[in-house]
Amino acid sequence: MRIDYDEAQKVIAALCDGEVDEVALMATVACELHHADNRFDWTGFYRVTAPELLKIGPYQGGHGCLVIPFARGVCGAAARTGEVQLVDDVDAFAGHIACSTSTRSEVVLPVYNRAGRLLGVLDIDSDQSNAFTQADADGLKAILQTVFGALQE
Repeated sequence: MRIDYDEAQKVIAALCDGEVDEVALMATVACELHHADNRFDWTGFYRVTAPELLKIGPYQGGHGCLVIPFARGVCGAAARTGEVQLVDDVDAFAGHIACSTSTRSEVVLPVYNRAGRLLGVLDIDSDQSNAFTQADADGLKAILQTVFGALQE
């Protein structure tokens, strides 16, 4: 099963309509995305909780890392650079943090509110190598913009 990003965006937008709580929104997005694609082995958010620090937020899948500094790993790179991280092979990513031994590839996107403040990152891991494409990154970015881009400071 592969996600239809246009359809997922419509469903998620309808589910999140009027909600302003970041955690509630993250939980809903993680759940909907995780169950929409069989490549998604772990789907969740890491929230900015202090300067240069991410802590686990709502997720679906096995246990995640509890704390990730901006200076480490794929999630840290996305938070630090503000750029999408598409990683075909996590073993080839310098500084990858192995929160799960089954992860082979991942896509991580920064999450911003309307004012451009970094709220956290969306991390999707797959137990398949080369699981994600730019089309996935683009579809996920559009969903994040719709949901979190509307949030006020």
